[in-house]
Amino acid sequence: MTTGITQQIQFIIEIDKLKSVLRQTRLTDNSRQENSAEHSWHLAIMAIVLTEYAPPNVDLFRAIKMLLLHDLVEIDAGDTFCYDLQGNQDRATREQIAATRIFGMLPPEQGQQLREIWEEFEAFETATARFAAALDRLQPLLQNQQNQGQTWQLHGINQNQVMQRMAPVKDGIPGLWPMVEQIVEDCVAAGYLPGIRDEGVENSDWELRTAERINR
Repeated sequence: MTTGITQQIQFIIEIDKLKSVLRQTRLTDNSRQENSAEHSWHLAIMAIVLTEYAPPNVDLFRAIKMLLLHDLVEIDAGDTFCYDLQGNQDRATREQIAATRIFGMLPPEQGQQLREIWEEFEAFETATARFAAALDRLQPLLQNQQNQGQTWQLHGINQNQVMQRMAPVKDGIPGLWPMVEQIVEDCVAAGYLPGIRDEGVENSDWELRTAERINR
């Protein structure tokens, strides 16, 4: 075999490890934790099904690529729970190091192309990246709605935190924002999610940067 195909096969074998990376979000039937490979697959299907809600200038095929690639770095960096303030402090550094190794397994030109798609998703600047990121936020909301807020309750998450986490949907898929608001309200009413607290909720630096992008 040529060097190129050898590298590609090694990469394909390596990414099988994503199936062993567990996320905090549980399946809709609450039978177990979801793994990151399942999460990525689910998001890619969501992009196809919900394409009619994508804003103008969204490249659907590129969005699907982003969603399938975005968590590959978790093979090395692990899944960092979005509400983990301490874990998110060095998440970006850990994931950049992981991206260098994992995408570096491929032939240079191909590896660079995929790395650029991953970087675009992380930068959260293009319409396509914002659409993909919005789906990444929406999917765990739907799962918590279906499993009666198991992840929220386990970690003591409240309505303020969930609404902050969902903010990218308002910008990335504005047509679905009313649905998001209704789902959160319904989950609070059903007792799955504690309501808004009077005191402020501390945000991670990463969440604050995300909010700044949304409010620009």
